Amino acid sequence: MPKQKRHKGLLKRIRITKSGKVRFHAAYGRHRRSHKSGKLRRSYRVPRFAQSADMKRLRSLLGLSVSRTDRPSDAGSADTSATTSET
Repeated sequence: MPKQKRHKGLLKRIRITKSGKVRFHAAYGRHRRSHKSGKLRRSYRVPRFAQSADMKRLRSLLGLSVSRTDRPSDAGSADTSATTSET
Protein backbone atom coordinates (compact mmCIF):
# COMPACT_ATOMS: atom_id res chain seq x y z
CA MET A 1 0.00 0.00 0.00
CA PRO A 2 1.48 3.43 -0.93
CA LYS A 3 2.42 5.93 1.73
CA GLN A 4 0.48 9.14 2.20
CA LYS A 5 2.26 12.04 0.54
CA ARG A 6 2.76 15.33 2.34
CA HIS A 7 1.06 18.44 0.97
CA LYS A 8 3.84 20.12 -1.03
CA GLY A 9 2.11 23.51 -1.17
CA LEU A 10 1.86 23.61 2.61
CA LEU A 11 5.46 22.51 3.07
CA LYS A 12 6.63 25.52 1.03
CA ARG A 13 4.79 27.92 3.36
CA ILE A 14 5.60 26.59 6.82
CA ARG A 15 8.51 25.41 8.92
CA ILE A 16 8.31 22.86 11.70
CA THR A 17 10.44 23.73 14.71
CA LYS A 18 12.50 21.28 16.74
CA SER A 19 9.76 21.06 19.35
CA GLY A 20 7.18 20.28 16.65
CA LYS A 21 5.44 23.66 16.45
CA VAL A 22 4.30 24.91 13.05
CA ARG A 23 5.72 28.35 12.18
CA PHE A 24 4.51 30.53 9.31
CA HIS A 25 4.46 34.17 8.21
CA ALA A 26 1.45 36.45 8.17
CA ALA A 27 -0.51 37.20 5.01
CA TYR A 28 -0.68 40.63 3.32
CA GLY A 29 2.93 41.52 4.11
CA ARG A 30 4.66 41.01 0.77
CA HIS A 31 3.50 43.79 -1.53
CA ARG A 32 1.26 46.88 -1.65
CA ARG A 33 2.95 48.21 1.44
CA SER A 34 3.04 51.93 0.62
CA HIS A 35 -0.21 52.72 2.44
CA LYS A 36 0.60 50.52 5.47
CA SER A 37 2.17 52.01 8.57
CA GLY A 38 5.65 51.07 9.70
CA LYS A 39 4.27 49.45 12.83
CA LEU A 40 2.05 47.19 10.73
CA ARG A 41 4.90 46.30 8.36
CA ARG A 42 7.17 45.42 11.28
CA SER A 43 4.45 43.17 12.70
CA TYR A 44 4.42 41.17 9.46
CA ARG A 45 8.07 40.19 10.07
CA VAL A 46 7.25 38.40 13.33
CA PRO A 47 6.72 34.67 12.73
CA ARG A 48 3.35 33.26 13.72
CA PHE A 49 2.66 29.82 15.18
CA ALA A 50 -0.31 27.59 14.40
CA GLN A 51 -2.89 27.27 17.16
CA SER A 52 -4.53 24.12 18.46
CA ALA A 53 -7.66 24.65 16.33
CA ASP A 54 -5.57 24.10 13.17
CA MET A 55 -3.66 21.04 14.34
CA LYS A 56 -6.11 18.37 13.15
CA ARG A 57 -6.08 19.78 9.61
CA LEU A 58 -2.30 20.23 9.61
CA ARG A 59 -1.71 16.69 10.82
CA SER A 60 -3.81 15.29 7.99
CA LEU A 61 -2.05 17.42 5.36
CA LEU A 62 1.45 16.76 6.67
CA GLY A 63 1.14 13.21 7.93
CA LEU A 64 3.30 14.22 10.90
CA SER A 65 2.82 14.62 14.59
CA VAL A 66 2.91 18.33 15.39
CA SER A 67 2.52 19.89 18.81
CA ARG A 68 0.25 22.63 20.07
CA THR A 69 1.55 26.09 20.94
CA ASP A 70 -0.92 26.99 23.68
CA ARG A 71 0.31 24.45 26.23
CA PRO A 72 1.63 25.85 29.53
CA SER A 73 5.38 25.44 29.91
CA ASP A 74 6.95 23.49 32.74
CA ALA A 75 10.03 25.72 33.02
CA GLY A 76 9.00 27.12 36.42
CA SER A 77 8.74 23.70 38.05
CA ALA A 78 12.24 22.73 36.88
CA ASP A 79 13.79 25.76 38.60
CA THR A 80 12.23 24.97 41.97
CA SER A 81 13.50 21.39 41.94
CA ALA A 82 17.05 22.57 41.18
CA THR A 83 17.08 24.97 44.15
CA THR A 84 15.76 22.38 46.59
CA SER A 85 18.41 19.84 45.65
CA GLU A 86 21.24 22.22 46.60
CA THR A 87 20.24 22.32 50.28
